[in-house]
Amino acid sequence: MTSVQMRPLSEHVGVEASGVDLTTLDDAAFGSLRDAVAAHGVLFVRDQALTPEQHIAFARRWGTIDVNKYFPANGGHPEIAEVRKAENQQTNIGGGWHTDHSYDAVPAMGSILLARETPPSGGDTLFASLGAAFDSLSEGLKTMLRGLRAVHSADHIYSADGIYAKTDQGADLKGHDERTRAIHPVVIHHPRTGREILYVNPAFTLHFEGWTREESAPLLAYLYQVAMQDRFQCRISWAPGSIAIWDNRSTWHCAMNDYHGHRRLMHRITISGEPLD
Repeated sequence: MTSVQMRPLSEHVGVEASGVDLTTLDDAAFGSLRDAVAAHGVLFVRDQALTPEQHIAFARRWGTIDVNKYFPANGGHPEIAEVRKAENQQTNIGGGWHTDHSYDAVPAMGSILLARETPPSGGDTLFASLGAAFDSLSEGLKTMLRGLRAVHSADHIYSADGIYAKTDQGADLKGHDERTRAIHPVVIHHPRTGREILYVNPAFTLHFEGWTREESAPLLAYLYQVAMQDRFQCRISWAPGSIAIWDNRSTWHCAMNDYHGHRRLMHRITISGEPLD
């Protein structure tokens, strides 16, 4: 059996695994990684020189691959989406707090992000625990939130007149004609742990169901302020061969855009999820 050592990255979110080769994991060691992601939200592993084929094979151990509608695919491997920023680009992908695919009726379980090219410094990714954020709220607010659902969409981000279309990332992205709308509980139960999780995010949540956007904005802003507190976060610093596996249901992430003049290339595979309740 492969021996996997785990080191927490912060009190509430993140764990780093060492002593592991992701291409040769036996079932018991793989199970320990799956448990770590469920418990800690994100698992980080360094020095994994995976080929695209090995990346895909590892991802398939987690579940069905969800091919991304918007990001450019890695040549010859449609399962792998490229998250990239060139030396001459100012805008990055994922540069605000969000959770991937909340705009889908069945959101993705998570993603497996492999660093291919990294800048000499900068380009870290922050993760936040939305379970810990929910736990910190008052009992009265928790009770109210349990009775709410929220509307999510990506159209204002990726459409032909969306946010990215107005930036120097616009030419690289696709899916401008995709239309998305999903409604999810504001408080979900994690499918593996049963933990209650706050499931709204600044990028894709539009408003509470049955509320106007104006009515929703103050409460959403307060919830975002709570979840963005440093105490609920961890930070991952990348190098080529680093991999992060995260749970989209229980975390947000934010890619820092502090490496202008340098190239950054990440390969992402997204894993399909299950209905949320």
